[in-house]
Amino acid sequence: MTGRRARRPGETVFTVVLLLVSLYLLWSAYGIAGFESLSSPGAIPLATTAAMVVTAALVLLKTAQTPANREETLKHDILPPMIAIFAGLLIGYALLLEPLGFLPTSFLFLTVAIRLLSKRSIIHAALIALFSLILVYVLFRIVFTVLVPPGIVPEGEILAWIRHLVSGKA
Repeated sequence: MTGRRARRPGETVFTVVLLLVSLYLLWSAYGIAGFESLSSPGAIPLATTAAMVVTAALVLLKTAQTPANREETLKHDILPPMIAIFAGLLIGYALLLEPLGFLPTSFLFLTVAIRLLSKRSIIHAALIALFSLILVYVLFRIVFTVLVPPGIVPEGEILAWIRHLVSGKA
């Protein structure tokens, strides 16, 4: 292979963020026990994050010296709009999960995701999302008894109703 590898769009920004995160982690590791001794609780985190800072700085220097690739664009080749939209949807899901709970947040996420990917009507997307969510809820919450954030849905009453329905007692 001859020639140097070209720097891809966004690569420099990513390595700067990597270095900044490494520096923050180094500061946090220092806060555990400082430089007390090699056997202190913070020694391993401090050594690890120091190695992260050094390697991130070296990667940043090398990246900054690499010529940019003029044929690729960030929007088309690195972060297409649909990927950015789904990243935003996942962030929204994570932020809404605790206050709204599993059922409404998952329903909203699935409805929007199915609508975007299938390009069918919102009613179709909502029905598929509802059916999928019922299956997931029954399987994980009732069969495997996995705890999910309840949020605004009265989950206890729903479970009591389902148990009453299954038990066959009138």
